[in-house]
Amino acid sequence: MKVEFETLTYEIIGQIGLISFTEPETRNALSLQMREELAGLVPEIRDNRDLRALVVTGKGGSFCAGGDLKGLKDTAMQVDRARDRVMRLHKWFIEFCNMELPVIAAVDGPAYGAGFNLTLGCDFVLASERARFCAVFGRIGLVPDLGGLFLLPRAVGLPRAKELVMTARSFGAEEAKELGLVLEIHPHEALLERAMEFAGRFRLSSRLAAGQAKMLLNQAFHLDQKTMADMEAWAQAVCMGSEYHRKAISRFLNKKPLEFDWDRMLRDTGSE
Repeated sequence: MKVEFETLTYEIIGQIGLISFTEPETRNALSLQMREELAGLVPEIRDNRDLRALVVTGKGGSFCAGGDLKGLKDTAMQVDRARDRVMRLHKWFIEFCNMELPVIAAVDGPAYGAGFNLTLGCDFVLASERARFCAVFGRIGLVPDLGGLFLLPRAVGLPRAKELVMTARSFGAEEAKELGLVLEIHPHEALLERAMEFAGRFRLSSRLAAGQAKMLLNQAFHLDQKTMADMEAWAQAVCMGSEYHRKAISRFLNKKPLEFDWDRMLRDTGSE
C-alpha cells in the first residue's frame, strides 16, 4: 500500500508504516499543506492496529527544515491568527507524540525548527553523518513551537535546553548523539534501510505492551509516584490478559526461545 499526497507519501511495508516528506526543493519545509496532510494521516496511523512501528523521513537530503517562512509574512500584526496557527499544530502533534507504537525518525540533512521538534516527538532517532539539528526560532525572533518547549528540556535537561533554544545554534549528528537525542549514526545512503530494519524488529513485539509502556513513560516526568503506580498496575493487568503474554509464557515454560528478543535480533543481523 502506498498513498501519495501533495507534500508526502505514506506506505505500509510489512506492518511498518513509512512517512516520507517529498518536497526537497523547500528542504521539506513544514508548509500549511504538509500540516493538513499530517493532521489527516496521524489518526489513520493511530487507529491501524496491524502496524508495529512507524518510520518518518525526508527525501532529497533533508529531513524537515522547519516552518514555511513565506507563510509567516502576514502574521506579525494578527495575534489571534498566529495563535490559531500554532494551536492547530498541537491538535495532531500531541496525537503523533502519543501514538501507542514505536516511532523512528530517519534524519538526513537539516532538522531545523519544527523539523527538529518533530524528531523530539519520535521515540528513536537514527541520523546520517550529514544530519544537522537546530532550534532555529530565535534567529527570527520567535520561541519554539510544535512542542519544543515541552519536549526538549525532558530530552536534554533544562540548562542545555536553554542553551540550545536561546543561542539557536546548529549542531551535528555526533553532538546530538552525545546529548542523547540520536541513537545511531549511519552513512546517508544506508540510513533509511537501517531505520526500516530497526523498525522491523518490533514486528515480533507486543504492540499492546510497547504502547502501554510508551504511554506511561510519556507521563513519567509530570505525574507523582502514586499516580504512576496506579497507572502501571492497570497497564500490567491489561497486558497480563493478552494473548501475546499467554503465548510468551507458554514458550518460556516449554523452553522455547521467545519471539521478541532484541539481543538475538542484533546478533542475527550483525548489528552488535
